Amino acid sequence: MGKIVRAAAIQLSPVLENGTGTVEKVCQAIRNAAAQGVQLAVFPETFVPYYPYFSFVMPASKMGAEHMRLYENAVTVPGPITDMVAAEARAAGMVVVLGVNERDHGSLYNTQVIFDADGTILLKRRKITPTFHERMVWGQGDGAGLRVVESAVGRVGALACWEHYNPLARYALMTQHEEIHCAQFPGSMVGQIFADQMEVTIRHHALEAGCFVVNATGWLTDEQIVSITLDTGLQQALRGGCCAAIVSPEGVLLAPPLREGEGMVVADLDMSLIVKRKRMMDSVGHYARPEFLSLQHDMRPAMPVQIQPA
Repeated sequence: MGKIVRAAAIQLSPVLENGTGTVEKVCQAIRNAAAQGVQLAVFPETFVPYYPYFSFVMPASKMGAEHMRLYENAVTVPGPITDMVAAEARAAGMVVVLGVNERDHGSLYNTQVIFDADGTILLKRRKITPTFHERMVWGQGDGAGLRVVESAVGRVGALACWEHYNPLARYALMTQHEEIHCAQFPGSMVGQIFADQMEVTIRHHALEAGCFVVNATGWLTDEQIVSITLDTGLQQALRGGCCAAIVSPEGVLLAPPLREGEGMVVADLDMSLIVKRKRMMDSVGHYARPEFLSLQHDMRPAMPVQIQPA
C-alpha cells in the first residue's frame, strides 16, 4: 500500500435566498470533513452562491431578473468569499475544490477554484463551453484552465459537468499526469438517467486516465424546487441527477454513491493503485501513439487585447 489520501465528495443544497448562506455551509462542511480526517474535499458545480437552475426551466426572455440577482451574488476571485474558504482550508490543512459563479466585471463564468492545504489558490479555471441553457448565463473559458496542479495531496485536475464529454479536454489533463480528478455536476436535474450517465462517465475517466475521480453533486429540497418554478411539470426536471461518488483508477466505486439528501462520501485513496493501473495501460505513455495521434493544446489565456511592450 502506498500513500493514502482521504477524500470527500460533498453533496449539499445551496442557500438560494442570499449570497452568503451557501459559503457558510461550505465552511461548516470543511470543518465536518476535517473531523473525519479528510485531506481533499470537492464541492458541486457553481455551488456558490448557487447553480442557475432557473435557466433550465425559464425562457431566456423571462430570466433577466434572476440573472441579475446571480450577478449581484456572484464571486470575485480572489475576493472576500474565496478568502473565507481559503482560511477554512488552511485551518483544516485540506485541499478544497469549489465551484463558483465568478463575476469578472460585466461577465459571469462557471469557475472551479482549487485551494491548497495552506489556503493558496492553485488554480482558477473556467468551464470551456457552457452547456445548452447555460450559454445564456456564462461566458466561455479557455485552454489556460486545462491544467493539472501540484497540491498537498498530489497532482489534481478538474472539469465541470459535460466537459467530461469532451474527450480532448480530458486528454489534456491526462497528458499532465493527473492523479486525482475532481468532477463537479449541479445535481437535481433531468432525473435518474442523468445520475446513471454521470456514473458511467466518471468511472470511464478513472479507467482511461488511470486516476482517482472524486465527483460532487448538488441537491435541491422540494421547497427549493417550488421556489424555482410553480410549474409541476417543470419541477420534475429539477429532481434526480445526484451521484456524489469516489472512483479508483480501476473504475471501482470506493463507497456507495450518495443519490439524494445532504452528506458526504468519504474514501481512502491508495495512490499506489495509479501505477498498478498504468503498468497495464498508460494512455499518455506506453499505450499512446503520438506519431499519428496527438493533441494540440493552446494554453494561452484568451484576452480581448494583447498589449505589446513599448
